[in-house]
Amino acid sequence: MSPLASYKRLFDLAGPGYVLVAFLGRLPLAMSQLGTLLLVSTATGSYGLGGLAAGALAVANALGAPVAGGLADRVGQRPVVLVQSLLGAAGLVALVAQVGGATTTTVLIAALAGLAMPQVGPLARVRWRPLTHGRDDQPRLVDAAFAYEGAADEASFALGPALVGLLAVAIDPSGALLAGAALLAVFGTAFALDQSAVRTHAYALTHAHLGGAGRLLSAALVVLALAQLCIGVLFGATQTGATVLATAAGNPGAAGFVHATLGVGSAVAGLATAYLPARIGYERRALGAAVALVVLSAPLLLVGSLLTVTLAVLALGCAVAPYMIAVFTLGERVVPPARVGAAMTVLASATGVGYALGASVAGRVADATGSHTGAFAVTVTTTVVATVLLAVSQHRLVSEKRGERELVPA
Repeated sequence: MSPLASYKRLFDLAGPGYVLVAFLGRLPLAMSQLGTLLLVSTATGSYGLGGLAAGALAVANALGAPVAGGLADRVGQRPVVLVQSLLGAAGLVALVAQVGGATTTTVLIAALAGLAMPQVGPLARVRWRPLTHGRDDQPRLVDAAFAYEGAADEASFALGPALVGLLAVAIDPSGALLAGAALLAVFGTAFALDQSAVRTHAYALTHAHLGGAGRLLSAALVVLALAQLCIGVLFGATQTGATVLATAAGNPGAAGFVHATLGVGSAVAGLATAYLPARIGYERRALGAAVALVVLSAPLLLVGSLLTVTLAVLALGCAVAPYMIAVFTLGERVVPPARVGAAMTVLASATGVGYALGASVAGRVADATGSHTGAFAVTVTTTVVATVLLAVSQHRLVSEKRGERELVPA
């Protein structure tokens, strides 16, 4: 089956309505981080404080996501995501109402909003194996599904910041967060109520009954979580560097559009990964993508205008989705079927923690140096760390059975 045929079959199985809802439901999280950074830094004049608030939202989301993912594995995604969507939307509204007040309260509300927001992307990944269960071509369809989800995540992180930038220019940063709250209340709820959530829970219960819940943490999953931590740092530092440069150019709202190009290149590259031959293992794909990140991030140290940073970020994005698709696919394969939701949210949480770390460190470096170059240096350094991590940890990613599937060493 060709990649295009696989994508078509996936959409036929899930339904176009579900595909649209699952995509729009992940936009609020993509909007909230840059929206918070712009909202707070604009109101206070401090990139460090803006990075702190955005980081608090990301860290709280990262801490809450594995708990929510594990709970969803046990009781089903429907009630968990429904409650999260409504509480997360309320949290974003409260953050807009509070900004300009006490700093501690602003950071606390940002954290509470992040804690409540659902990780729609990782939970959507969990639904594909149940949706394709029983089909002879399931392995090919699941590979295509993870390629699609990687592209969808990156597209959301392109469109989300672009919407933030557009609304920040047309209205102000508070309008961007209010729009995110509305999207979460509507499409997060729709994602929770979709029938695929019921089917996923039934599938998890069946496998838990047959083989037990099994062990979640392993050496392989820890390595993969650290790999995702690195990509999160890249996101946070790159977003902060773009914000500093755009603000210095007199157009802070352009930061959203600059960062959006990261997702554009990434989404295209993500869809293209379905064309890679199966003989190239996901361990090799992850390492190869990490090396590409090093090469493509280096030009960020030389940029000095909105045009050059946009081009550099666009090129960098071409390595992001292939990296993340490989890591998430490996993560899905090294845990028992009944623990996939927890595993996917653990990886997403590592990304969130990395984002917070990257945004905070890059923000402080930018405040100290008065330049975007320092923030981008954090990006480049992180790609080197990711490459070394995956290179020395290849032997960890070996033959951890999950039912009939194995993680075969490169």
